[in-house]
This record gives sequence, structure tokens and C-alpha cells, in this order.
Amino acid sequence: MGKGGMSHGDVKDGEEENMAAWLLGVNNLKIQPFKLPPLGPHDARIRMKAVGICGSDVHYLKEMRIADFVVKEPMVIGHECAGIIEEVGSEVKHLVPGDRVAVEPGIGCMRCDLCKEGRYNLCPEMKFFATPPVHGSLANQIVHPADLCFKLPDDVSLEEGAMCEPLSVGVHACRRANVGPETKVLVMGAGPIGLVTMLSAHAFGSPRIVIVDVDDHRLSVAKQLGADKTVKVSTSLSDVPAEVEQIKKAMGGAIDISFDCVGFTKTMSTALSATSSGGKVCLVGLGHTEMTLPIAPAAVREVDVVGIFRYKNTWPLCIEFLRSGKIDVKPLITHRFGFSQKEVEEAFETSARGGTAIKVMFNL
Repeated sequence: MGKGGMSHGDVKDGEEENMAAWLLGVNNLKIQPFKLPPLGPHDARIRMKAVGICGSDVHYLKEMRIADFVVKEPMVIGHECAGIIEEVGSEVKHLVPGDRVAVEPGIGCMRCDLCKEGRYNLCPEMKFFATPPVHGSLANQIVHPADLCFKLPDDVSLEEGAMCEPLSVGVHACRRANVGPETKVLVMGAGPIGLVTMLSAHAFGSPRIVIVDVDDHRLSVAKQLGADKTVKVSTSLSDVPAEVEQIKKAMGGAIDISFDCVGFTKTMSTALSATSSGGKVCLVGLGHTEMTLPIAPAAVREVDVVGIFRYKNTWPLCIEFLRSGKIDVKPLITHRFGFSQKEVEEAFETSARGGTAIKVMFNL
């Protein structure tokens, strides 16, 4: 969990042993004991009830690293989560045992300039679930700062609470790009993050959204979730000019904001070329670390480029979108598994295969 923990510890008679899914090596996940740290005065102990699998979890399982984040020792996996409060620290006033909460997985230092400015997602000392060396949340119980636990309304499920994490990426992207009722939106990529970005753009008031992908099934899901138009594209860079014209025709007007939720050279090139003069491109996906892009043609048309990293202060708005019905994330949850060794392995295999899987969820 976010504040630390160890793989083994003494268990008192009659006390439940806390178990977690440990990443031990490439394609090696094992459910093993996970000792929790002492409960601090501002902490909460949470019984996990719903934990989703993110693409980053799968990447760590397959590669044991993402960019400069390298898994060097066993690590508990998982960061999209919600659960029920079991115990709170002496100074916690806004939560009581039994409360259902969605959990924000990143702990900023709250001392650096970025944290003080409210941009804690950029904190260089950020401790984030399942980002080495910090343990994650696919466990029976975790301990976490109570101010990062957000109470769920009665009509928002724990699974929806866990979906606040990926949804937060879309919400933060829409805030960074200033999506509103007068901005028509292009979304590159109809994977889980592309879909939550599309749902977020709709909730922020975008009057027309076109979404692009290489996969027919994902595009059909996007259409069912409210995309105005879908465009199937190839993986070939040489097809960009023709596909840009196809995308513009589908939009039927100016493309004010484009979200690249893939982060490949081709998707970013398409977004830069398709976006109207004076528009904005927001890079959400990080598929390629380095790209060769048509920056100069975009620059002379004053197309702004912004990036995002995770999110900040998004949970209350995500919960309100879910409560009000402005966003429905339930159709994104396509597969569910329990918390046994066999099911953990099957769940990660299902997520890694892709296919019809969008969000794979553990019910603990």
C-alpha cells in the first residue's frame, strides 16, 4: 500500500492474515501475506472491495519496468481501487468505519513548490500505488491517508468508485484542454483511457466527439457509449493525410481539441494535422518516448500542445459525474474475477489479451 508494508509478519491468534498479489518477476504474480504498517493519526485502514487492472499493471507484469520505474524487489500490484473503511486514525473526522470510499492512489509530499501550488501530481517525491518501490492495493486491506479516501454516495457502487481512477485521467485531460460546450473533440484511441476521455468530454459539454481506432470492436463500443462518429484507421504512417481528411469529414466542422490517448508517432501526427488552426492537442497516452512529428506545420497554425501526468483534485468531480448520471462507467467493466491465485492469473491474462476486454475488475 502507499505508506509501505512488508511481505511477512506475525499474526495474532484469531486475527485475519492480510493477503496481497505480489509481483515477483516477469509473468510471476503470487498471493502472499502482506503486513500493514501501524495506523497513523491521519490514516484509514480500508478493506478492498473492487480493484481494476490498468495497462500499467500489465506492463509491469510483462516487463518489470515502465520507463525509469524499475521493479527491483517484490511489489504489491494494483492502484484502481475502492473499499470499506475498517478503522480510522485519531485525527480523522470525516470518515467512520463502514463508509464506502474511492481511493486516490498518489501521495504527494505536500512540502515542495509544486504541491504548494496545487500541482501535487507533479511532485518529485510522489508515492503512488504500484509504482516501484511503493506497494499497491490489490490486497485484502491497505492503510492510506484518510484525506485521499472519498466517501461514495449510496447510489454509486464500489466498482464505480474504483473506476474513478481511470476516469480521473479523462477528467484531468479535459480540464487541461479546456473542453466546454463550444469545443468539438477528436479522440485518438478507443481503449480504456480513450473511452473515459470521450465520456469526460461529453460530461464537460462537448457538442460533438469523433473517436478513432484501428479496432472495429473498440469503435463499436465507443459508438454505443455516445461517440457521434467513429473512424477506423490503419497503423501505416503513410495513410495519415488521407485519414486526416476522413476524420475532418466525420467531424463536419472545426476540430477544436484533439486528445491523443495512444501516444504513437502516427496518432500524434494525425492529431496535429487534423486539429484546426488555433486549436489544441493534448497528449494523454505515452506509447512512444520519442517521436518524429510535424511540429512546424502545427506551430505556424498556432496549434497548442499540452501534456498531462495522472491527475489532481479529480475525485470529487468524478464521483459527482457518476452520481448525477452524466457519466456511466459500468459498461466499461467487461470482466470480473475473485481474489484467488488462479483468478488473479486469469484476470491478468484476460487484460493482457485485449480483445473484448476493456476493464477487468477484481471483486474481493
